[in-house]
Amino acid sequence: MTPADSPADHPRIPPAKTGILIANLGTPDGYDYWSMRRYLNEFLSDSRVIDLPRWKWQPILQGIILTRRPFSSGANYKTIWNEEKDESPLMTITRDQTEALRARAVAEWGNDVMVEFCMRYGNPSTQEVVGGMVEAGCRRIVFLPLYPQYAGATSATANDQLFRALMEQRRQPAVRTCEPYFDRPDYIGALAASVERALDGQKPVKLVASYHGMPRRYLMQGDPYYCQCQKTSRLLQERLGWEDGIIDTSFQSVFGREEWLRPYTVEHVADLARQGYRDIAVISPAFASDCIETLEEIQGEIREAFEHAGGERFTYIPCLNADPEHIDVMMNVIRENIAGWV
Repeated sequence: MTPADSPADHPRIPPAKTGILIANLGTPDGYDYWSMRRYLNEFLSDSRVIDLPRWKWQPILQGIILTRRPFSSGANYKTIWNEEKDESPLMTITRDQTEALRARAVAEWGNDVMVEFCMRYGNPSTQEVVGGMVEAGCRRIVFLPLYPQYAGATSATANDQLFRALMEQRRQPAVRTCEPYFDRPDYIGALAASVERALDGQKPVKLVASYHGMPRRYLMQGDPYYCQCQKTSRLLQERLGWEDGIIDTSFQSVFGREEWLRPYTVEHVADLARQGYRDIAVISPAFASDCIETLEEIQGEIREAFEHAGGERFTYIPCLNADPEHIDVMMNVIRENIAGWV
């Protein structure tokens, strides 16, 4: 359509829409060497993830890490790959979350709302999706990074990429970025319900809440991630009505030689087994979707560390994924941020 009083050669202007864009971490397009190398290069070149000076880091990345790591990472991805759809589980789950949100949003606000997803690394890229939404007529966009707890290396870099994408648009939409939802009662309730379902209402001897790790230095520089993780664990314990000492908070996915947030999950579960804890459960409250860190690392390396140290029963509690209660949480966050726009 074009404005009624426009000249005949005026470019077409699509009807105005309000966009809802969710963003996940990302995924390689395949588990072959070159797909993995492209993905890892983009991920590990992000200064929010690795904040070493480029002159120091890039020779190491390009000369050593990207020569070897695509093989080992590709092998790990191959063990969890969704062969039927030829994509990683993270892609499958994020699409399912988007479709569930789209159905809810259209039912509530009609067809003038557009719901899409993007990946910070890999495809579909933030630039590609934002460009498509603007072209489709989105004049306003609510942006929800799928990270319950805020960290510079997750939420902030997702926002960075959104703003870079906006820099490429001649007509920029208004945007609202959503706050992390680590302490929302509905999110804590959804986590608690997932624990109760997985454990059939039984109280475990030990529940390990394993969060993605980051260098301890980031905490000392003001990143709130560690504190938000601790609060999520505390609120989950309170919601479940459990006494102190049942839920332990630990951190996984350590990279490099620098000191990271402790305790490290892979070491902690082995210590628990050596202390006589033969039956533990593990949950991952920092991940909105099951991914390589949960499906391969937790259920592979971390499970093996527990069993090799004498542990007998290891229960992994899946991420909230596209569970209806998780979609409820997302919709509640979106409603609060879209208020006045629809």
